[in-house]
Amino acid sequence: MNPFFEFVSHNWWLVFPLSGLAGGWARSWSRASERRHRRRVELYRLKNHAAEAEQASHAEVLRLQKAHDAVNQRWLEYELDIGKLIDFPVMSDVREPLTVAFLRAKREADGLRPADPGEITTAARLAEYRAAVRSFELAFDVAEREAKRIKDSNFSVPERQRLETARKLLRIASDSAATSAERQIAYKRARRELDGLIVLPEATIAALEEKIAGMLNAPKAPDFHQS
Repeated sequence: MNPFFEFVSHNWWLVFPLSGLAGGWARSWSRASERRHRRRVELYRLKNHAAEAEQASHAEVLRLQKAHDAVNQRWLEYELDIGKLIDFPVMSDVREPLTVAFLRAKREADGLRPADPGEITTAARLAEYRAAVRSFELAFDVAEREAKRIKDSNFSVPERQRLETARKLLRIASDSAATSAERQIAYKRARRELDGLIVLPEATIAALEEKIAGMLNAPKAPDFHQS
């Protein structure tokens, strides 16, 4: 007889405890497999959650940069348009607390702006930039509303007359129908009228002079009425 079967026939009573051991081992293996499965599922979920959070943060940084750009563009409309600065001089008056506040908020937002959205990798850094952009938006809105409310009312009657004269002269300086001499004279007179009233930002002066220079250097249209 086969030794194995002979052993079993003489020790049949061992079947019951061995069966119990086998069943316990099977249950333990099943529970371990289940735990491993749950860990894999949880790890997969966490990885997906982290990837989604990263994508959401990246998208929010882009939205914040777009909002940041929009406020900067509104500010540049004053910086590059001398007519708007004459109409709303508070926007360039650094003696005005509201103007100082929005310029300070702008510097802070510009300083926190990432060169690349991927540079912001923590929730704290994102919150810091978000708060700076919103502060810039709010400070600019408040300053602009105040500038449009008071306009040039901070100036005396003679000063307002000088501002109006400067407006007219600047229109001549930007008029392509005027001669080169007329435009140059009008520009110089406008600068004198504004002297002591409004401190023009360098960007404003550069934009205006570039515009006038471009008009002065533009080729004249041929005169077809000459014989």
